[in-house]
Parts: sequence; C-alpha cells; structure tokens
Amino acid sequence: MGEQAGAGASLPSSAMSSPEAAPTYTVLVYSQRDKVRADVRTALGRRLRGGQGLLEYVECTDVDALLLAVDGGGIDVAILDGEAQPTGGMGISRQLKYEITDCPSICVLLARADDRWLATWSLADATLVYPLDALTAAGTVTELVRERAAGIPVRR
Repeated sequence: MGEQAGAGASLPSSAMSSPEAAPTYTVLVYSQRDKVRADVRTALGRRLRGGQGLLEYVECTDVDALLLAVDGGGIDVAILDGEAQPTGGMGISRQLKYEITDCPSICVLLARADDRWLATWSLADATLVYPLDALTAAGTVTELVRERAAGIPVRR
C-alpha cells in the first residue's frame, strides 16, 4: 500500500481503552481452502495491530455466500483468495467495486508478489502474498480499517 492522504488517521480513542470499549471490526475471509482461511485468522489474530480494536471473522467458501455477506453490510475488510476456485478473488474484487455502493476495503491474497499488477486491475485496496507474514498482514489490515474508519474512500 502506498502513502495516501489520511494514512496516519487514527481509530477512535475508545479503541485504545479497555477491551470492553474497543470497537469490533468485521473481516470477511473468502477461500474454498480451509487452510487459507485458518492461516488468515491466525496471522491477524483477534485484535488489530496495536490493540486498536477487536476483529471478528465471517468466512465464505463460495461466491454466493460472499455476495450475500457483503450485500448485507457490516463488513469492514474483505480478504479474498486470488487463487480460489472456481472464482478467484481478483475477479470478485472487481465485481464488488462496481456493484456494491458501500464496498468494504478489499485485500487480495496472491501466490506471487509479481501478480500485484493484476490486483491493480481488480481495484483491490491492498495485497498480501500467501503464505502470509503475520506482521505484514496485521499491518495491512489495520491500515485498511483505519482508512475506512476515517472515511477514506476505497479504490474505484
């Protein structure tokens, strides 16, 4: 993710107080592979980096479930497996950006760093290379949540 205006925006001060007062953010994880979904949850954990909020997960193994979840609202970040079958995360990312008015921030998991140019085509807000580096993954998702909380629009 490159530098953007407002990238230093912070989450509400209530996010830094007791766990009971910390806001909860919803991360959708899409992959037909159980291991990928488990690896994402493990890398991110239950809290945003720096303890700035709690994370809850919605897992989707197929496109229909993903579309229902995103259409229903309440998703802050969607992490989409670029290698998912039969429909990959990059195509879904592009579809969501065109069809969902309040589209969540989207991060696409890539098998190769060299495929970032494809993620640009998909209008993804961020990318992560799989297998995941936990520190990079946590930082990326924290930044996407900060941007959403600050009202910075997602890529269109």
